[in-house]
Amino acid sequence: MPRRDSGRSRQPELFPRSKRPTIQLPENHPIVVLTDNVDWTEMETRAEKIRERKLKNAAGRPPHLRATLGALALMAIRNRPYRDLEDQIRYYAPARYLCGLTETDWTPDFTTVHDFAQLMGEDGLRLINESVVQQAVALGLADTTVAVADVTAQEAAIPHPNEMGLLASFVRSVESAASKAGRAFKGLFAKVAGTIQAAKKKVREHRLFAKTKQARLRVLSQMTNLVEGITAALGKALDASRSAAGKLRGYGVVARRKLIQLNDTMERLLPQIRYWLRTGYVAAGKIINLHIPELYSIVRGKVGKTVEFGLSWGITRLKGGFVLATVAQNKGELHDSRFAVRAVEKLAELFGKAPRSYAYDRAGYSTKNIERLRGLGVRDVGLAPLGRAAWQVKGHVKEQLIAERALIEGSIGTIKGLKYRFNRPAARSAPMMGVCGQRAVLGLNLTKLVRGIAEKRELTLAA
Repeated sequence: MPRRDSGRSRQPELFPRSKRPTIQLPENHPIVVLTDNVDWTEMETRAEKIRERKLKNAAGRPPHLRATLGALALMAIRNRPYRDLEDQIRYYAPARYLCGLTETDWTPDFTTVHDFAQLMGEDGLRLINESVVQQAVALGLADTTVAVADVTAQEAAIPHPNEMGLLASFVRSVESAASKAGRAFKGLFAKVAGTIQAAKKKVREHRLFAKTKQARLRVLSQMTNLVEGITAALGKALDASRSAAGKLRGYGVVARRKLIQLNDTMERLLPQIRYWLRTGYVAAGKIINLHIPELYSIVRGKVGKTVEFGLSWGITRLKGGFVLATVAQNKGELHDSRFAVRAVEKLAELFGKAPRSYAYDRAGYSTKNIERLRGLGVRDVGLAPLGRAAWQVKGHVKEQLIAERALIEGSIGTIKGLKYRFNRPAARSAPMMGVCGQRAVLGLNLTKLVRGIAEKRELTLAA
């Protein structure tokens, strides 16, 4: 029996099969509905304003704003890694239609989309998100007269912080970065090689043999002394290498920048660890991650999760399910008592007037806040009262605000799910965590927009 090549058809094609398929996109495909109804002109205008504000000059090629904005929208509703996103835009017909690329062979690569998202930042995506919500209001899909707000935490994709883990991470990171930062750091290896080996042994001793609290504290104190020596040597090496910094290229520049960041972070962290060893109390502003030092602990008091590690966000929900989000610049900025009023101020700024009815949980309740909300124009103030204080609303209005207040928990849970990945995003910096947070909210709002338009037109969306 004659052998044949595996994987080939025994009956060859008379004419070669075309590798340029032609298909018709259905009018009821969700991505087609989204593309045909989003105000792309407004999005491009806002994106251009962000670019002008952040770029030094207009040198270089003109950006493909329409394509990259479509790519961000696709990433928001589909939650794909950047490399998978490039593949979808290149070969998935609805994705090409969303990006406005059906008449060309060009496709933005994953680095282009990532760099554009990084340039837009959290503030740029927030402006784009606001334009989508304003469009939903104009179409009658969202009602600005009823609003609720709450504060939530965006957890970071980091291990549970502890002192020994932070010190061990510092030793590993310094050893890795110093090997790529140029000849100026070769002397650093010679000076601290023994100290690094001793530190690794202390990490092993802490994890395997320190079974009591006293033993763990003793090993931690010894590890802190070793890391102090490495930090001092690193600081001297950085000072000595300033003259040679201009000669570094590629990974050398990145490695040196990483060493500077590690040194600065550890100089702040070591006194905090010393304070904990001395008093048993956590220092204020405690650093919980070496690589993203802007993160902080957020006490939530939930069952099974009393503390979350990440960033605080303020979430505002309009009647109809559309959401606006604000990230805190520091730990105390978005406290409930402040955000209860700030959310209404933002709505008044966006839509020209405050909502008629507004609800917040009891953490935002105070006589001062009630007076300030009434001063902003809120007629029905639904702040849940503390203790035996009376509600400011009654009857049907009270029931409506309580129901709306419960719905915001559903919206927060939705953006934190796997579909939008608000929680634990694949981000290695606080600014990119902000981008991922706004992108998750944008995905929710775009999905709501498509479903609302389809329902209004009595259109059944394709699966």
